[in-house]
Amino acid sequence: MRHELLIDGFVITSDNSAAIGGKEQDVIKVSDAVTAKFAARVALLEQWAAGSEPQAILIHNFSGASSWDYYVEGVTELFAEAQSALPLISGSTETNMPTVQSGISITMIGKEQRKQMSVGSLQWFVYGVPLVGQEVLTNVHQTANLALLKKALDLSLVERVWPVGSKGLAEELELLMKRPVKIPTLLDTKKSSGPATCVLVGVQHENAERALRYFGEHVYLVEFV
Repeated sequence: MRHELLIDGFVITSDNSAAIGGKEQDVIKVSDAVTAKFAARVALLEQWAAGSEPQAILIHNFSGASSWDYYVEGVTELFAEAQSALPLISGSTETNMPTVQSGISITMIGKEQRKQMSVGSLQWFVYGVPLVGQEVLTNVHQTANLALLKKALDLSLVERVWPVGSKGLAEELELLMKRPVKIPTLLDTKKSSGPATCVLVGVQHENAERALRYFGEHVYLVEFV
């Protein structure tokens, strides 16, 4: 498990974002659509990490009524880029109190659809580069492509995915392997990966070379020492 809740076959995942948007006092200035897109990216990847596909999305909007349509637009764009069916969307907006910084939380509810192979039976790669803050916008080409990941999952080229978050690659690998690990890599293993700009992917050993060719640039073999 990563950060999901499992309840009677349902998988619940979430992510949030604060001080990122179009308000004057936001720390990072981007459109509300972009903010929602990257928050939804994390929740979607955590669904895939659990072998699930989302069936419904809840948007919790703390930025005001004018942001709602843009948040929905960002979520819709994400699913289009991932070449995945857009689930039903509902949620709530804070309209009683004005806020000086943007805030959004996205919750996805899905159902388990894929059997999960054991972590230790797979060869692992890092796909994408850890990026955070403004880097996410300026280095989009280094970000793991969700459409490629979705296709690889559907074709069973990739058996498992594990998004890398704010605590960095090294800590995510320890959570995944459930033990301390040391890895030689060109990447900064302590750096935040922001909205899961890089992802751990697990493939069967016989598919390792094929996976390297499939993902192309910005894919790195994980070797433990």
